[in-house]
Amino acid sequence: MTKRLSVLLALLVALTLVLSACSPAETPAPVMTEPPVVVTEPPAPEPTEPPAPELGTPENPLIMALAPSATSQELQTGGAAIAAKLSEMTGLTIETVVPSNYAAMIEAMGAGQAHIGWLAPVQYIVAHGKGYADVALSTIRNGSDQYGFQYVANAAAGFTSYYDEATATTTADAAAALAQFADKKPCWTDPLSASGYVLPSGLLTANGIKTKSGAWVQGHPTVIKSVYLSPKGEICDFGATFIDARSNVAADFPDVNDVVKIIWVSEPFIPNDNVSFASNVPADLRETLAQALLDLAATEEGITLLKNGGYSIQGLKAVDDTFYDAFRVYLEASGIDPTTLFK
Repeated sequence: MTKRLSVLLALLVALTLVLSACSPAETPAPVMTEPPVVVTEPPAPEPTEPPAPELGTPENPLIMALAPSATSQELQTGGAAIAAKLSEMTGLTIETVVPSNYAAMIEAMGAGQAHIGWLAPVQYIVAHGKGYADVALSTIRNGSDQYGFQYVANAAAGFTSYYDEATATTTADAAAALAQFADKKPCWTDPLSASGYVLPSGLLTANGIKTKSGAWVQGHPTVIKSVYLSPKGEICDFGATFIDARSNVAADFPDVNDVVKIIWVSEPFIPNDNVSFASNVPADLRETLAQALLDLAATEEGITLLKNGGYSIQGLKAVDDTFYDAFRVYLEASGIDPTTLFK
């Protein structure tokens, strides 16, 4: 038994050694380590444009645009004097420009290239409708904030006048007075001028009076000069302007009232030119500038500057957009859509 037990024990030991040799070696447990910390520099900030200089400073002046309804030289000289006085009163830097036509002036206000605009009524309605401008002040002439239009012709052209200069009244209705312009050539100012084209041409159309294609001469004084120089229709046979644009050229043509005759005038129902601000002008600047203009118009010096500025202004008054409601109704009733006149 002892011998057998010894053999059995030897076999068990041998088997144990074999099994141990065949079993896989233990793999040590992985050691958990923190990921390496990578230190990076913060990204450099993107380059940014410096903020634009404040509006009304020498680096970013306010631009005052003048409607080209008078002669450019007259507007540039008179406008510069008004701008200089406003700058003195407010401390703001103001420069003046005279756009080539009404449409260019509207676009300048919409593009931020003009901040203060002396706008004619139809021009304002279009600019406001496009969201470019808001009215602040209306001009006063002859004690009124409204005016009418007139048809004029050279005295040598042979047209009959239906206007009594002594009483400043018309003596016939439009249909009778204007029939003589059939197949004649007009002088017009600008497609967006209420008194220099929109309304006088509309009245001719409403009365079935067909004329030749007009000559676009830009500016009411230029219409008067063109008629003055056209005794035989050299430039045009007749023209239309505000009442009484002849006074604007009397210095150059002292006999203008004898040579250029008023044929017929309308009632004064057109809102006067205004002072409007472009939509990008802050409210505080609008208030400052509007009040400065009102203060200017309250002085003798200021009235002289405004009167000589090109528009014969005799005063200013505060208004808002509702000032043009009645005029809009008239345009609509006349079948005139000002937006179709904008090019």
